[in-house]
Amino acid sequence: MVGKTPPAEPAEPPVLVQRRGRLASLVLNRPRVLNALNLETIRLLRGALEDARADAGVRLLVLSGAGERGFCAGGDLKELFQAVQRGGLPWADEYFREEFALDLLIHQYPKPVVALADGITLGGGLGLAAAADLVAATERTRMAMPETTIGFFPDVGATGWLFQRCPLGYPEYLALTGYEVRGGDCVRLGLATHLLAFSRLPELWTNLTGISQRLGPDKDEAVRQVGACLDALAEKNIPSLPEFDAWVAAHFAGKRRLEEIVASLRQCRLETTWCREVFERLAQGSPTAQALTLKLLRANEGRPLPEVFQREALVAHFMIQHPDYLEGIRARLLDKDHRPRWQPGRLEDLGQLAGE
Repeated sequence: MVGKTPPAEPAEPPVLVQRRGRLASLVLNRPRVLNALNLETIRLLRGALEDARADAGVRLLVLSGAGERGFCAGGDLKELFQAVQRGGLPWADEYFREEFALDLLIHQYPKPVVALADGITLGGGLGLAAAADLVAATERTRMAMPETTIGFFPDVGATGWLFQRCPLGYPEYLALTGYEVRGGDCVRLGLATHLLAFSRLPELWTNLTGISQRLGPDKDEAVRQVGACLDALAEKNIPSLPEFDAWVAAHFAGKRRLEEIVASLRQCRLETTWCREVFERLAQGSPTAQALTLKLLRANEGRPLPEVFQREALVAHFMIQHPDYLEGIRARLLDKDHRPRWQPGRLEDLGQLAGE
């Protein structure tokens, strides 16, 4: 009818599930919010993974993100902010329980999982990628765990699996500073297994679809075959940075108290630029969140992942009730004044939390 508003197009689901031969493609489909993980997305992903696990015709799973900007920017912090602000702590607790259960499911999945971590891959998005058997980064990839800058801590198992993947000192360095790792450095630091040129991703899809037809039920052998498929397209020369690696290990590895790290950094004589950048990054984060992050890293190093997730769930329950959590999201994502008022505002005022 003339002048009548046409019916709205049905919204696409936040997870797209597609079959390509014996490959199941799971696409995070919220590109306007960088594929942030809300509770619906988490539940749909888990359902799709459960279905694929039960389907004998599926031999390979691939996780990717819709849009041009990134794989996944992490949890949907605006949704969490609104829930906590309204007093919905049980809902927020359930969010973290289900997110952690999803990550653990992928870590323990009986079939090969590949994550295509192109573009922005932060927080909970990095948690999804880290759970996969193989992770392809591109020159556009940016990985980080910036949670302390919003009054939270690197969760999704990171306080455990960072030690399984990263060189000495980097678990503490990445978790406390939120340092952004790009491109080939994602492979150098163990956050990705392969570096591919973005232009080669269509070729990778074709090859993965083809190899899925030949994979058997033995997961270790299947991962080896899929890894060889990635090897054939991957960049081989990943630059090393031995001096920076040694500096990170010297100032961060094994430290039990934030004061130890700060005191060590203040002794910098030759690497003053690196030390100054760390102080600038630490100044942006919540002192409470930083102290808890370091405690968790020490507590979870070498622990089985189920224990890591259990401990992180307890700490998440504490932190979402702390004023720094809502204040951090307000300052960084909502008002964007980037001037959070932490409580307390200084490491020196933390007392026992910052100590043993």
